[in-house]
Amino acid sequence: MIKIAEKIKILLADDHRILREGLRHILETQDDMLVVGEVEDGRRAVKEAERIKPDVIIMDISMPELNGVEATRQILSQNSSLKIVILSMHHSSEHIYQAFKAGAKGFVIKDVAGKELIQAIRAVYQNRRYLSQKVDDLLIEDYLRQRQRGKPRSPLESLSTREREILQMVVGGKTSAAIAEILFISPKTVETYRSRLMQKLGLKDMAGLVKFAIAHGLADLD
Repeated sequence: MIKIAEKIKILLADDHRILREGLRHILETQDDMLVVGEVEDGRRAVKEAERIKPDVIIMDISMPELNGVEATRQILSQNSSLKIVILSMHHSSEHIYQAFKAGAKGFVIKDVAGKELIQAIRAVYQNRRYLSQKVDDLLIEDYLRQRQRGKPRSPLESLSTREREILQMVVGGKTSAAIAEILFISPKTVETYRSRLMQKLGLKDMAGLVKFAIAHGLADLD
């Protein structure tokens, strides 16, 4: 009897429904792939990853509630065997560094996501790293080596996981009360975290905080 190859189970995490539908259509034309779930924000991605245990997660870097980098970090802390491919409109060194530091195996630019995403899924499923062809691989390798040798750290590295979560929600327009409800802490505790992260980053106002979040991949302009 011929053994039928098992399909790669995929979870899609992106806050744009039309994009998710397009990706599902592309991926399910492949004989070796099956989309087993869809979510629209990072916090749901963490929950669904634990519930359905996919092989590969396609993760948008910029999502509400919890961005793709933080979601990746939380998912892999629960299950390090999962493979995650980050989707992004941006390909700055900082965005890529943060994605791989969080544990992602692949990084694909959205405007070339079709064919490349299929290649990326097969690569990471086999435990190989995948970078979009638009990204200069040698540049990234050099950048990662510099970071590992103790070159100047990203300011994000001075923040705790909770501080990064609160930073994203603050620049997303959520009040301290709303953040407290989501994270099951008091509004006063949120204010303490907010004050602490502003101090750590050397920022004095909301405008500076928003600029920082966008520059470091925690928020986006869209």
